Amino acid sequence: MSTKPVIGITFDSQDPGGYCQYPWYALRENYCTAVVNGGGVPLPLIHDLDLIDDYLSLIDGLLITGGGQDVNPTLYGIQEIHPTVKLNPRRTIFEKNMAENALQKNLPLLGICGGEQVLNVTLGGTLIQHIPDEVPNALHHQQLQPHEEPTHKVKIEKGTLLYQIVKTEKLLVNSLHHQAIKDPAPGVVVNARASDGVIEGIEAPAYKFCLGLQWHPEFIVDPQEAAIFKAFIKASCG
Repeated sequence: MSTKPVIGITFDSQDPGGYCQYPWYALRENYCTAVVNGGGVPLPLIHDLDLIDDYLSLIDGLLITGGGQDVNPTLYGIQEIHPTVKLNPRRTIFEKNMAENALQKNLPLLGICGGEQVLNVTLGGTLIQHIPDEVPNALHHQQLQPHEEPTHKVKIEKGTLLYQIVKTEKLLVNSLHHQAIKDPAPGVVVNARASDGVIEGIEAPAYKFCLGLQWHPEFIVDPQEAAIFKAFIKASCG
């Protein structure tokens, strides 16, 4: 029997078209590779609320991935929806419920890009619906170059969990998002920002391991990003 921790990883999901004429799930290989290289066993999770208890009995940690969807603003108390917002209600509700239940069990949780946003909303925070409309002189957070290339720096706060993991105050990161955290949830600490003030990372110290990152560390743009997955997997060992 393997003693490696099992890490639940949320799928993206798409309507028929493109890859398949039927509804389909998708998961980039590098999410799984990052977990494997960090010492864990990846277990992709389909969006079925009835399976949440079963998943929680199997996994030792939860990774909520990014994707092309946005969290419905009504989930954080805003009725007006920006025209750029793309919804995937089934995925969002599943991920939010998985996050709530994982946190109740104090399972280690890592949220990446949209996963960070789900985490913040789950804990009671809000989001910027479209950065160019709400952040003056914003950086271009939706890079056009390949995802494995960096596009801007983030400043990491000393004394945070993230700083303890990467052991540096600055990282060069990729940037693939049009939304960001607006109001951090109660008890949430901002651990990283871009030069335009956009929040790039959060953590919740009340939990064993609860970390959200706005960029995509699974591309390992900076070698230090591998340490994020190793720390997450180590925390998931029990």
